[in-house]
Amino acid sequence: MRIKTEKSLQHFQFWSGAKDLAERLTWEELIEIENQLEELYPNGLTETELNDLFWFDAEFICDLIGQTEEDIYNR
Repeated sequence: MRIKTEKSLQHFQFWSGAKDLAERLTWEELIEIENQLEELYPNGLTETELNDLFWFDAEFICDLIGQTEEDIYNR
């Protein structure tokens, strides 16, 4: 069964490696990422797809806000 919910990134419960990146981002950065992801994925993402983007494609996520992974992790 597939259940879709709508929630903001600020309230999403990331897990594993994705949690580390998400916790380093500001609320404003999460809002910007959310806005861009909504445009890139108009049909939405599953929770696993979203978590995997933050976990395995951190470079892409950082690019969305004009930052590098190094910038984020060295704050």
